[in-house]
Amino acid sequence: MPFSFEGSKDEVARLVKHFLTNKATYIAPAYKEAHARQEFIDPLFMALNWDVPNRQRAAPDYREVIVEDSLAMEGYASRKAPDYAFRVGRERKFFVEAKKPGVDLKTAAAPAYQLRRYVWSAKLPLSILTDFEELAVYDCRLRPNEKDKPGVARVNYLTCEEYADRWQEVWDVFSREAVWGGSFDQFAQAGKNKRGTSEVDAEFLKEIEGWREALAKNIALRNPRLTIDELNDAVQRLIDRLIFLRMAEDRGVEDYGQLQRLAEGEGIYAGLLALSRKADAKYNSGLFDFSKGGDTVTPRLAVDDKALRPILADLYYPQSPYEFSVLPAEILGNVYEQFLGKVIRLTASHQAKVEEKPEVKKAGGVYYTPAYIVEYIVKNTVGKQIEGQSPKQLKGFRVLDMACGSGSFLLGAYQYLLDYYQHWYTGHQPEKHPGAVRPHGEAWRLTTAEKKRILVEHIFGVDIDRQAVEVTKLSLLLKVLEGESDETLGKQLALLQERALPNLDRNIKCGNSLIGPDYFSGQLLKDDDELRRVNPFDWAAEFPDAMKAGGFDCVIGNPPYVLIDDAIGKDHLRQKYVLSSGKPDLYRYFVECSLGLSKRGGRFGFIIPNTILTIPAGRDLRKYLLTEGGLNLIVNFWGQVFNRVSVNSIILFTEKGKSHDAIEIIEDKSNLPNHGTLALAQQQSRLVTTASWLANDEFQIQLSSTANVDLLIRKIKAASVELASVAKYTLGMQVYHNSMHTKQQIEERVYHAPTKKNRSFWPESGGRNIGRYFFRDTFKEYVSYGEWCYNKPDWEFCSQPRILIREIPSGKGLVCAFTDTVHVSNKAVIIIIPAQLSATYLLGILNSRLIGFYVSATGEKGAQRLFPRISLTTARRLPIRPINFSDPADKARHDQMVMLVEQMLDLHKRKAQAKDAVGQERLQRLIDSADKQIDALVYELYELTAEEIAVVEGANK
Repeated sequence: MPFSFEGSKDEVARLVKHFLTNKATYIAPAYKEAHARQEFIDPLFMALNWDVPNRQRAAPDYREVIVEDSLAMEGYASRKAPDYAFRVGRERKFFVEAKKPGVDLKTAAAPAYQLRRYVWSAKLPLSILTDFEELAVYDCRLRPNEKDKPGVARVNYLTCEEYADRWQEVWDVFSREAVWGGSFDQFAQAGKNKRGTSEVDAEFLKEIEGWREALAKNIALRNPRLTIDELNDAVQRLIDRLIFLRMAEDRGVEDYGQLQRLAEGEGIYAGLLALSRKADAKYNSGLFDFSKGGDTVTPRLAVDDKALRPILADLYYPQSPYEFSVLPAEILGNVYEQFLGKVIRLTASHQAKVEEKPEVKKAGGVYYTPAYIVEYIVKNTVGKQIEGQSPKQLKGFRVLDMACGSGSFLLGAYQYLLDYYQHWYTGHQPEKHPGAVRPHGEAWRLTTAEKKRILVEHIFGVDIDRQAVEVTKLSLLLKVLEGESDETLGKQLALLQERALPNLDRNIKCGNSLIGPDYFSGQLLKDDDELRRVNPFDWAAEFPDAMKAGGFDCVIGNPPYVLIDDAIGKDHLRQKYVLSSGKPDLYRYFVECSLGLSKRGGRFGFIIPNTILTIPAGRDLRKYLLTEGGLNLIVNFWGQVFNRVSVNSIILFTEKGKSHDAIEIIEDKSNLPNHGTLALAQQQSRLVTTASWLANDEFQIQLSSTANVDLLIRKIKAASVELASVAKYTLGMQVYHNSMHTKQQIEERVYHAPTKKNRSFWPESGGRNIGRYFFRDTFKEYVSYGEWCYNKPDWEFCSQPRILIREIPSGKGLVCAFTDTVHVSNKAVIIIIPAQLSATYLLGILNSRLIGFYVSATGEKGAQRLFPRISLTTARRLPIRPINFSDPADKARHDQMVMLVEQMLDLHKRKAQAKDAVGQERLQRLIDSADKQIDALVYELYELTAEEIAVVEGANK
């Protein structure tokens, strides 16, 4: 039975009393750490309700406390792994490093540095250092340094004499209840942005970027005949080999310190080549392949010792803050994803420079998919597809990521399959499957041969970036080695007479997933650069077994979101992918291509922008998804999934060829910075009928849609005409674009000025100038209007009386104002010139609650949770109630609207001029009253019932 807080406190008090009574014995040199763990530290955490001895008999992979043996490594002051890892499910939450009593934890620097290296490398926020006599809590997000004093990053410290009085401090953060209930995460989150904190992936990225720059400069200098491609490949291969060999050392698969010993002598590069050839004989991974069909460049390079020595020397304790044995695979993926966003260029004098790739710069950076998203997609695709199947039934099962990047989705899928196979064998007389599993303590582990077979048979990927392909292979190969040692590998491989790792050249390939060899049909190839840039990929030739089987069983991933600039590429893709139209967004082409590569009954899961659900360009793709595509689940995120990028994301799941009468919708409203797969799985879901979305002309998938809302939208449309039929419209001016302006012109904003420089300059308005029914004619800047602007409206949209719609709506709805001042609006403004109806009548309609409701329910950007916007496409289709002037009742309603809007305009003008708060408050009351009267008149014009008005009012709230 678990302890209450008081019970826990009493239990710890008993432990303390026992310790203090016999303290002289426990701090004596003869008393070992193993004894302290058994007698005091294990019971201490059992008093916090952790199942340290695994009394629940959970399978090894699901034990909530992993207790490690203390295995010293040659010449190493650290350990192979932390003493205790405390987990929720399989997710590590914090480590505990144990010491024998008598070590002065308050003043000794080495134990603190040891713990912080472990925890920082594992990317965990908090952990504990204890010998029972003392207990110290460290915030491990601060990069550890061997010169740090023991108090650096320490956030709490207690002696055993203080446990009774201060036990609440420990219980509230580290008890099992606190960790499972979220208190641990909240405590950690509160200190996340403290000065000096720097996560391991950001620091490791800096590290390998430094390696790349140093190696690139030296190799370019010493090897003047090297091409750009050869230089990039050579540097990437060297870094990959160093990371692989160093991680293999800390995981017990390679001889510890072999790279360090190279750095202590001369001829370092020759020694590294020798190690690589030895590794090729052992692993056969392709990473160390120097044969004619492999890497023929790096064996003939000249590389100076001065470039390699500091890299190798800094990879080891105590200089290195990294503990590679606990560095998670997803961190390596995150680091490489960012690393691959840059490329080495050669100057005319053959000097190396590292620059951001153009496509990455255009996209605003590289955005790594969070681990919990990968897990969730894998679980709902691979997990659903293989459920209940035996290894024999899974023969030929294939998972594809067609834009694999650094391999995070394929790593997730591979891990899921490894867990599934191990669980299946364990539950089906494991002793009868000696080639697949081997005994490991109380449990059974997959053999190296079986891990290789699972990888080669099931995991497939493609990326246009050759370096990304190599990184994916590296990550997968390191995953094969997890849990192995040099001894276990040696025994298994001697028995099977084969090398340790598979060659993944047939599984992970480089090419353009969207474009095949037909791209060049009927045209002469310009040059090798064009072929390299387009890099066509023939699916039937590259993956013949999968394509003969009808496609892949699961297609998963996070495709690129950028627009295509290349004119030829645009035309080719538009002709090839018929379900996508409008702007050439790569992600929509990837969705269509992926569905084509899925076999019938196969599952698809992508995280993509939510615009696919509503934009006109996605109409035919949506229709396919709702019918033949087998859309069955949508996860809608209300928060920001990717760091540093504001994009509203969804996950789409489909079962190809299966029709679903209803689609499951999950609205994820959780706090994303503290997110996890568990939190995502706990979100409530609801069902929406497929027919409701097939009923509208655009097949828009409105996630907020209900039967009442759908009926009301149809009624509003039936009573209306589109805005485009009663007014002219355009978007405000976009001055700059990289297609016609230089980087310097854009950065210096050369066509803007604080004053009117010449006759081409006019005041510029933006969203800040526009309020509901009022326009602020105070301008911050002037802008030059002319042919030098990338996209400018006709002059009538700058000079005639007009309505301005702010791109970002308010909580109530659209924000629209009237103006007749001569000025230029920027692209955050939609400009309307009424043609058949008066501007005042139109202004009242546009500012009404009804139109705000309509935009939120139907607009492709109106319902976004991050920066909701109204697009020009949505604006032109707004439903405007026409007026029949020959009908006296209709004309009377029109005239009443005009009167109310003119009153509203006057009230806002008076309020702006009012000099005291009391006067402004009185005018605001009149404004609110007029607003309600306008809304009521709009409801009357569109003939809404009381029930329908309630739907509108409720949605606005």
